[in-house]
Amino acid sequence: MIKNLFFAAGEGKHRVQLQATLTGEGIIISLFGGEKPHVGAVVLSIPRPSLADPGRLSCTSTVVPRLGHKDDEIAKPLAEELAKASGQPVVVVAGLHVERAQAEDINLLVENSRQAMQQLLNNLKSYLKINANFR
Repeated sequence: MIKNLFFAAGEGKHRVQLQATLTGEGIIISLFGGEKPHVGAVVLSIPRPSLADPGRLSCTSTVVPRLGHKDDEIAKPLAEELAKASGQPVVVVAGLHVERAQAEDINLLVENSRQAMQQLLNNLKSYLKINANFR
């Protein structure tokens, strides 16, 4: 059964929206925000035993950034965090943009993205068995 969950964090041009689609065999995340939501990067993270400590989960990630975009810098850590927490493959499609962004704008978009992901992780506990070794 497919389940869709929606979360948001921030206000105005720093608002970020996250949609999670739980397929039972993986999680698909759409992460958009700012003044110009778009497709800026796609990340696929697949959980696997850590090479350094097989008792812990790590992941292998494939990152496809759009030329000239840096959305992968937030998409990759979020995809990996969710893959390790859920034990499932995760795809994140991200696009966050504020015109003439300053460091404060970028920091707010990143923080709001993390807050939306934390909302998802808190909510997932009722849908999935979250990895007990995570965090």
